[in-house]
Amino acid sequence: MAVTIAKGYVPGCIGRVTELHALYYSRHSGFGLPFEAKVAQEMAEFCSRYNDERDGLWLARLDERIHGSILIDGLHASQKEAHLRWFIVSDEIRGSGVGSALISAAMDFCRSKGYVRVYLWTFAGLHAARHLYEKAGFELVSQQRGAQWGVEVDEQRFEYKQP
Repeated sequence: MAVTIAKGYVPGCIGRVTELHALYYSRHSGFGLPFEAKVAQEMAEFCSRYNDERDGLWLARLDERIHGSILIDGLHASQKEAHLRWFIVSDEIRGSGVGSALISAAMDFCRSKGYVRVYLWTFAGLHAARHLYEKAGFELVSQQRGAQWGVEVDEQRFEYKQP
């Protein structure tokens, strides 16, 4: 069966997206409980204030199971700015083009809403994700040591500015 990408909340998505992040980043970056709790708390907060006019949540599903996500947090929509968050694709479908499709859906939404700046936080060493961000028009604008995810890493801020 093919992977489908659809916009909107589905029951269980907060837990599943949190699980995807917790498992991947624990294996690859040594992140633990502080990171998992941060993702769960912030995603639950996002979903509780979700506004379809300014926010976006896209889920990649295979056989009804969530295998990827990307979110656009438009909390600062009045300033024509949005935050790209919780982009991930499961190991099972990574490399299949789903990541590109998720980013395309999110950026098409941002353009349709007139967001002139979209930003994201990540960290050095995530080469495949960085490639996708840059392919979508994001540029690295700052980098510093930090521990916002519970482990000290080289945190990076990328921005997309509407041409």
